Amino acid sequence: MTDRVSADREARIRRALEHLRNDTTDQVDKIEPFEAAEFTDPVLAARERDLVFGRVPSIVAHGSELPKTYDFKTIRMPRNNVIISRQKDGGVKAFVNLCRHRGALLEEESCGKRRLFSCPYHRWSYDIDGSLRTITRDNTVGEVDRTTLGLVELPCEERHGFVWIVDRVGAPIDVAGWLGEEFDEILSGYELGSLHCVREEGFDEPVNWKIMQDAFLDGYHIQYAHPNTAGKIIHTNIMAFEDFGSHARFVAPRKTIDRWLEEDPGDESLVNYVTETHFLGPNSTLLKQPDHFQLLTFRPHHSDPARSVMEMRLIVPSPEKAGIEQAKWERLWEKNWQILLDVLHAEDFPVLRASQRGMSSRDSGPMLLGRNEVANHLFRRTIQRLLAESDEEVTGAP
Repeated sequence: MTDRVSADREARIRRALEHLRNDTTDQVDKIEPFEAAEFTDPVLAARERDLVFGRVPSIVAHGSELPKTYDFKTIRMPRNNVIISRQKDGGVKAFVNLCRHRGALLEEESCGKRRLFSCPYHRWSYDIDGSLRTITRDNTVGEVDRTTLGLVELPCEERHGFVWIVDRVGAPIDVAGWLGEEFDEILSGYELGSLHCVREEGFDEPVNWKIMQDAFLDGYHIQYAHPNTAGKIIHTNIMAFEDFGSHARFVAPRKTIDRWLEEDPGDESLVNYVTETHFLGPNSTLLKQPDHFQLLTFRPHHSDPARSVMEMRLIVPSPEKAGIEQAKWERLWEKNWQILLDVLHAEDFPVLRASQRGMSSRDSGPMLLGRNEVANHLFRRTIQRLLAESDEEVTGAP
């Protein structure tokens, strides 16, 4: 982490401390209205799948989930069923999970190790680089050009410890360009590639993906939705925010910072007194805790606007780097993981499921984002801009 970035973080934390002293928070210029259709309309949902996820990079894994050659994972993206596979050269590739013979799902396991991918229907097989390896009983099949029948490859890049893909064949991928120079530098300073994803789980929820993502950019609900968990630890409705265009970061003070309400901290670092949240557009929240990271990713269902998948990852230093013996290290992160699960299942998910049901009312009327819901404004603006830019590309409109 550069001195400039560290100094900037300390300045933001002190801004949050001032907000806490004055019962204020960062704000946008105006309240923004919205309609329930943003979370229920199937036509809009289809446009988001194509024009957001089929256009910009989004995170699908941490590199440590594919530590060795031949390791693979399968994922249901908004547009495609996908296999990601660790290559012989150490890189990662992504393919549409589909046999090029008769269209069978090529790989049904969620993860594992494969030296080749073999179709369960007729046993055509493919190398991990996607090339067609075997056509069973090829003397009876007829003449085919094998070079044109490899797995369909999707744009894929590994950067900052994460595997990113664009969910559309032939699309360009440039993670650094998408992040922008400043945000790319911030993530680089965290050295996320040297950490380990110790736990990962996906949750198929009856909730639009934007309702899910909104909840994890919101510091306004903590005291009310989490009174006995996060509300005891983190201050509500206090945010020091930075806008990076399609991405953002903000700090929320923990209640341990209260010791500095009446006392000047001087040059003492206040990093351990806050949770720092990063929005990685279009669909991920990266939380920097004092000793680890949590990554929350939200993807739309491939056809139903009222469903989505949330993936949660716990990304931590090794026992050696943390200076903890192995058994204690395992207990620590298992306990931390269980706390996260308890909060999700007992507090977040019930509220969000009910929100989706509420949005289905035909006469819901206009709703609003308050000026204090700064990160939610940026998220909404990012999605709207991507949709509008894509419309301009199609229509040629200025």
